[in-house]
Amino acid sequence: MRLDWNDIKARAAKFAEDWNGAQYERGETQTFYNEFFELFGVTRRRVASFEHDVNMPDKKRGYLDLFWKGKLLVEQKSAGRSLKPARRQALDYFPGLKEHELPRYILLSDFQNFELYDLDIAPDRPVCFRLLELPDHVQDFGFIAGQERRVFRDHDPVNILASEIMGALHDALDEAGYRGHKLERFLVRLLFCLFADDTGIFQPLGIFEEYLKDRTREDGADLGPMLSKLFEVLDTPEPERGKTRRGSCPL
Repeated sequence: MRLDWNDIKARAAKFAEDWNGAQYERGETQTFYNEFFELFGVTRRRVASFEHDVNMPDKKRGYLDLFWKGKLLVEQKSAGRSLKPARRQALDYFPGLKEHELPRYILLSDFQNFELYDLDIAPDRPVCFRLLELPDHVQDFGFIAGQERRVFRDHDPVNILASEIMGALHDALDEAGYRGHKLERFLVRLLFCLFADDTGIFQPLGIFEEYLKDRTREDGADLGPMLSKLFEVLDTPEPERGKTRRGSCPL
């Protein structure tokens, strides 16, 4: 189920109210995080596991409180315990993980306090907040819903591939006679839609991708007209977008 940020914030407010006062690590951690993932319309068991075992360098075994391979490691403590040693404890598990399993995010919590580390962007500057402030920080957890801040590097293979695809599209349209200002404007509009879908400007999350996949023919024969309809809607001030004008366009 796709949710917009208003839905998620409302769910987070109810979650914070329900869990305000939770204290016991072992007794409540699993229920806490099952419900936490549900805030974003994600079933925890589909992406992450509890008590994931890790072979440590000293031949001991470690157990991650919650682990989402390649994405998130959670170190949970009982309420009132200091989170300072928890980050060191979380990082100590890294040598026991394979390269593709290394998480981008570390979350430390004692139920009432949160510290979220993005190891790609700000490994030493966590987002820190109290449980009751969670509704104001749900977008920091956008990666759970498939939306996260990107780190752009000149030689990032993903960026190179995206540039090549856009270049190939430009050349194909140019050869078909669609060129000049109209072509450049079309590519800019398309790039904006991709960006808006990836950053949450379009709501709910992923709606543009869904529009292309589910509302156009598989052979792409009607893709042009459907994009034209979308651009027409986006060119219209939102209060003036009547239902009949929008038709099958979801935005």
